[in-house]
Amino acid sequence: MVSMVSRSKPVRRLDRVVIRFAGDSGDGMQLTGDRFTSETASFGNDLSTLPNFPAEIRAPAGTLPGVSSFQLHFADHDILTPGDAPDVLVAMNPAALKANLPDLPPGAEIIANTDEFTRRALQKVGYDASPLEDGSLDGYRLHPVPLTTLTLEALTGTALARKDAERAKNMFALGLLSWMYDRPTSGTERYLRRKFTQKPEIAEANVAALRAGWNFGETTEDFAVSYEIAPAPLAPGTYRNISGNLALSYGLIAAAQRSGLPLFLGSYPITPASDILHELSRHKNFGVRTFQAEDEIAGIGAALGAAYGGSLGVTTTSGPGVALKSETIGLAVSLELPLVIVDIQRGGPSTGLPTKTEQADLLQAMFGRNGEAPVPIVAPRTPADCFDAALEAARIALTYRTPVFLLSDGYLANGSEPWRIPRPDELPDLRVPFATGPNHTLDDGTDVFWPYKRDPRTLARPWAVPGTPGLEHRIGGIEKQDGTGNISYDPANHDFMVRTRQAKVDGVQVPDVEVDDPTGDARVLVLGWGSTYGPITAAVRRLRADGDRIAQAHLRHLNPFPANLGAVLSAYDKVVVPEMNLGQLSLLLRAEFLVDAYPCNQVNGMPFRSADLALVLKEALDD
Repeated sequence: MVSMVSRSKPVRRLDRVVIRFAGDSGDGMQLTGDRFTSETASFGNDLSTLPNFPAEIRAPAGTLPGVSSFQLHFADHDILTPGDAPDVLVAMNPAALKANLPDLPPGAEIIANTDEFTRRALQKVGYDASPLEDGSLDGYRLHPVPLTTLTLEALTGTALARKDAERAKNMFALGLLSWMYDRPTSGTERYLRRKFTQKPEIAEANVAALRAGWNFGETTEDFAVSYEIAPAPLAPGTYRNISGNLALSYGLIAAAQRSGLPLFLGSYPITPASDILHELSRHKNFGVRTFQAEDEIAGIGAALGAAYGGSLGVTTTSGPGVALKSETIGLAVSLELPLVIVDIQRGGPSTGLPTKTEQADLLQAMFGRNGEAPVPIVAPRTPADCFDAALEAARIALTYRTPVFLLSDGYLANGSEPWRIPRPDELPDLRVPFATGPNHTLDDGTDVFWPYKRDPRTLARPWAVPGTPGLEHRIGGIEKQDGTGNISYDPANHDFMVRTRQAKVDGVQVPDVEVDDPTGDARVLVLGWGSTYGPITAAVRRLRADGDRIAQAHLRHLNPFPANLGAVLSAYDKVVVPEMNLGQLSLLLRAEFLVDAYPCNQVNGMPFRSADLALVLKEALDD
């Protein structure tokens, strides 16, 4: 166990810090960042993370397209974003330095692995001379550290070949950063021994490298001080660090348990949604069944079939997969069966930017089907909120017998934050009754089952599980007759059914949107949806700290909109709508409420920086 009690160097207290680990995609930066995050979460800090990695399975080593990074923002107070700019950059090679240097503020610390700054590696990314030696980094606090050499020295005498030993340099870097910021390491040691149970020599080598990095920080003269960031005050409860995809998976499991239904996932692997398939496949003990289909169409077809059979049907995908699923989504609208469609949005169009984030599927979710095929839409705001959003999507699907879109994105899916684990009695009751017998009496007194006879409150049709005696009924994509469910080409019936399906979605009960307007006299409202919540809130806090009056609201329900949204929008002189697209929510707001929404758009594959957003909002205030 690495000692963290006896320290020979002064300790400086900080309230927050942003660290970015960057290196080649084979350097283990995601693992390093994940382990540092886990230890930080166990220490009790509030945190937010931003993994960033290339789409290629293995981009050419040492090149700019192959750079992988992991950014972590942690603090002794409530934070909302992974940080605009890193205070510390760990650069494992020249490519990592060059790719990330533009993001560093003056005075930031750079820890550079000098062993990788060879002439060939420098030339590969366009450096004529080493930036570690030519004075170009004089505006930063540079720490040249031969990470590879030190790791090999620490593993002298082990049975590992040199190539295998070099791979442990990320653990050396993790140990050094753990010393710098007083992070515990015992959890990482347990993780390594558990991960490499079948290869104990690799486990012990990584543990040795981790400890060597810690000891190097304690003994080297290059690091004159370490830092301490106290735990953040949190509401009482049991917390864990959780990513958006993991929270969403747990939310779906919780929804199935609270509804008393088996959970069926029909899915085809696609970045960045695949982790949900991986996670749910581990939980057969909760009645979860996962089906990895041969393509996107088969995945949703199986999920819809499971819904017909009485399960909570779910399909997961990203934007390109939604396009392929569109016909079956329309079928689900026609059949009026509960189905949750999870879209983890990514950069598009087409294959686009598979590992980068975007919010550009809103109009696709809203209108991306032939005919009039309305679908409710729910969007989480933070990684932890993905749990609650999954429960809400399931509630709407089950209550109103309709497919529901859940729009997350790559930023939420891969990012993480602390999550208070709820008690079971805090979760909603999602139980729904199945049809068990006749529900309609004919003029001649005969009792029959009408599959499209609706609940007058929700307009939901009965859910009849196949095999229930006397409840046989037709399904299919051809228009149904109201009540009987028989095939109908009658124009008046079609008009009625189209309007009824729309009325059902319009009538979905959703909470009013809440407005954060402390003074009550702001004239500018910032309205967001999805993952823009963190950057918007951070920007608004910054402006309020400067004395500006500005209001904020955030939408979870995008179809239907909250009933009070029109009144909220009309109460302000100006409405600014930040989105990671070219103005899709702005377009809907203008069409629905005739409000002149001012779009603030970004489509660079990265989340908004709160400082940049604050500048835009300041201009809106001063205009």
